[in-house]
Amino acid sequence: MVRIRGAAICFLKGCAQMDNSHMLSFYSQFVRRGDVVFDVGANVGNRTSAFVALGAKVVAVEPQPHCVRRLQETFRASDVIVVSKALGARKGEAEMMVSNIDTLSSLSREWIEKVRKSGRFSVFEWPHRMKVEMTTMDALIAAYGRPSFCKIDVEGYEYEVLQGLSQPIEAVSLEFTPEAIEPALRSIDYLARLGDYRFNYSLLESLVLTLPEWVSAAEVKDRIRGWNGSIRIFGDVYAKLNRK
Repeated sequence: MVRIRGAAICFLKGCAQMDNSHMLSFYSQFVRRGDVVFDVGANVGNRTSAFVALGAKVVAVEPQPHCVRRLQETFRASDVIVVSKALGARKGEAEMMVSNIDTLSSLSREWIEKVRKSGRFSVFEWPHRMKVEMTTMDALIAAYGRPSFCKIDVEGYEYEVLQGLSQPIEAVSLEFTPEAIEPALRSIDYLARLGDYRFNYSLLESLVLTLPEWVSAAEVKDRIRGWNGSIRIFGDVYAKLNRK
């Protein structure tokens, strides 16, 4: 769903921005120095910065041109590869609905309709359309190596992104929005078929895992379905391979 990168959006969502040390502490359980990390839907690099600080080699995937320029400027001297494309099930071209708030731009019409209808983002508009080049997660792995962690932030397009992945990777995060929960549920099922994953989740921008133990796909789906479309809640599902 929506990453909080500006004070105005954060206020509208009723959350508080976390300090950098908390972000680094949280992501350090997934990212170690020298790891490859995919930041899918990087926007202007909020999470990219954390991954760089942890010593990762980051592939930042972002199709919006003005965000790409920001990424290139910000990380010019860093070990960051900026890929100015979107990810999906296959290579090709797609139409992005571009919002007046760039963190809300999406390839999913269904997601936009549901978050507007629910009232979560009823004050925002998606007035522009943009053709974007599509590639796949498998293609990124072939080019840059297998990531230890992949953060997916694509406003309802999570399942399509994962369909372009044919091999398990160590850890993945993806967003969920209660009134538009299906992409997250399908993504969890897809990962469970791909590998022996266990799951957890965090709420809002807390970057705190809610469950004391990692659980099955069925249990985490039951948990996130339990919010019953509440527009005051959103979060991220985390998946990691079960190392017995």
